[in-house]
Amino acid sequence: MSADTLRRVVILRHAKSDWPQVDDHERPLAKRGRKDAPVAGRWLAGSGITLDLALCSTAARCRETWELAAPELPERPRTSYEERLYEASPGELIAVLNEVSDEVHDLLLIGHNPGAQGLVDLLASEAEDDALARFQRGFPTSAIAVLTLNGSWQGVEPGVGRLVAFWAPHA
Repeated sequence: MSADTLRRVVILRHAKSDWPQVDDHERPLAKRGRKDAPVAGRWLAGSGITLDLALCSTAARCRETWELAAPELPERPRTSYEERLYEASPGELIAVLNEVSDEVHDLLLIGHNPGAQGLVDLLASEAEDDALARFQRGFPTSAIAVLTLNGSWQGVEPGVGRLVAFWAPHA
C-alpha cells in the first residue's frame, strides 16, 4: 500500500444504556438508546461512506447498538466482535487499529467512552469546518466521529488524523 492511501476510521459511541442490576458488560440499551441507534445508522448511510469492516465491543450495549444501526446501511460490512474494545484506553484502541489489514479502507469502531473520545482527541491533529468545535462540546451516546488518515493502519499513531465530520443525535 502506498503511504498516501487515504483511510477512514468512523468511531461510533454506543447508544444510551440502561442501568439494571447486571454486570457492566451486560448492560442493555435504554429506550432512548434503542431509538437513537437506528438514527445513527441512517446518518452513516447518508454519509456516503462504504464501510469495509466493523469492529464492535463485546459489551451488550455496543452489540445492540450495532444490531439496530446496521440494517439502516445500504450494505452491512463484515463485523468482528472485539473483546479488547471494552474499557479500552486510547492507546489500546490504537493498538487494535494497528492490527487492521491494509485491505480495509473504511473502518467502523463501535465502542465506549472515555476511550472513544480520547482516541479522537489523540488522533486528530486538524479538523474541517466546525467538526472540532462540535466534538469539543462532548462525545455523547450514539455520536459519530469520522477521521481520515493517510498510509497504513500499522502507521496509525497520535496526530495522524483529520476530523472530517462529527454528528450527535441530539445536538
